[in-house]
Amino acid sequence: MSDTTRKTLPGRQVRVGALAAALTAAMALLCCTGGAGAFLLTELGGETDQMINTASNCGTENTVDVTGDMPRFSEYGERQLRNAAVIIKVGQDMELPPRAWVIAVATAMQESRLLNLANSTVAASKDIPHEGIGWDHDSVGLFQQRPGWGTVRQRMDPAYAARKFYEKLVKVDNWEQLPLTVAAQKVQISAFPDAYAKHEELASRIVDALAGGAARTVQISGRKVCDAAAGGEIAASGWTAPIPGGVGSGFRTAERPKHNGVDIAAPKETKIRAAASGRVLIAKCDPDNRERLSCNEDGWPNKGGCGWFVDMLHAGGYITRYCHMLYKPLVVPGQMVEAGEVIGVVGSSGNSSGPHLHYEVHVNEDRSSNGAINPVPFMRERGAPLKGAA
Repeated sequence: MSDTTRKTLPGRQVRVGALAAALTAAMALLCCTGGAGAFLLTELGGETDQMINTASNCGTENTVDVTGDMPRFSEYGERQLRNAAVIIKVGQDMELPPRAWVIAVATAMQESRLLNLANSTVAASKDIPHEGIGWDHDSVGLFQQRPGWGTVRQRMDPAYAARKFYEKLVKVDNWEQLPLTVAAQKVQISAFPDAYAKHEELASRIVDALAGGAARTVQISGRKVCDAAAGGEIAASGWTAPIPGGVGSGFRTAERPKHNGVDIAAPKETKIRAAASGRVLIAKCDPDNRERLSCNEDGWPNKGGCGWFVDMLHAGGYITRYCHMLYKPLVVPGQMVEAGEVIGVVGSSGNSSGPHLHYEVHVNEDRSSNGAINPVPFMRERGAPLKGAA
């Protein structure tokens, strides 16, 4: 719906930092021609789609087998995956929700690359079975724990180390709602507090592979529920649906090949939530086809522009875009926002003929159309499906 036919500027790619059926007809009327994101910040015309593998069937009671066959990941070998399995199994034994497992696995990925490390300065550690040698102070094991966490032998026992991590994690106020890197840092007190975030995506995939899609679950009334993260509920993967409406106009359809997102119908003033924790890149009014900053009014077909909109950068280099807000966004560029936090409300500003949210997902920190992927399988894979989407 933010789809104008504004001319693109060839050769310029915009990148950011190194870091159900009933709705379909109605939504077709709301959607205008052109490509969502063909406003001032989409100056490149490539339309290459990116494929995303769908996750395994979501299971809520899949006990991890730490001795069985391990799934294959290009990033890690069998012994590392087996250590991840131990971490998850301890979390299951402690009856902690899958979000804790994702945080723990991501933390161990950062601290030790999922290897049970001895330490070159801790002589006793080298006499205990290990999978590599570290050198950070007197830290050992999967979580690089120092003497206050236990004896050398205890800290180099993966199950003991995982349990000690979880025991401290659950004492952190509101840990389930915190960004992963914040929750992990409150436990680890690392010299590199932002380092954990980059592992969230792969940690979620590992949890899914080892525990039957558990990263796609959300805790509702004390129960693990699959594919239900919406309305502020956050899946173990760290993602939630931005609004609870149903998808009408889809991603790059035959009728709208330059539609770089999906349109979700909702009444005006419906709360729009950040789909995942991240940093706000842009929060402003997008000029229309006549270069007017006229977002404080309802739009119309062929007006052009995204209206009031927000772009956010998330762990893994993902960018989400939220268009056609009713009024100025509730966030500002540079602001760190938690998953599920309200960033604006649904409106009909810009290239639109009715209230809705135009929602995009981009990969590789690429805000241009080259980076756009289909949000439907992406969100489904993270346990936050967009309702009404096939």
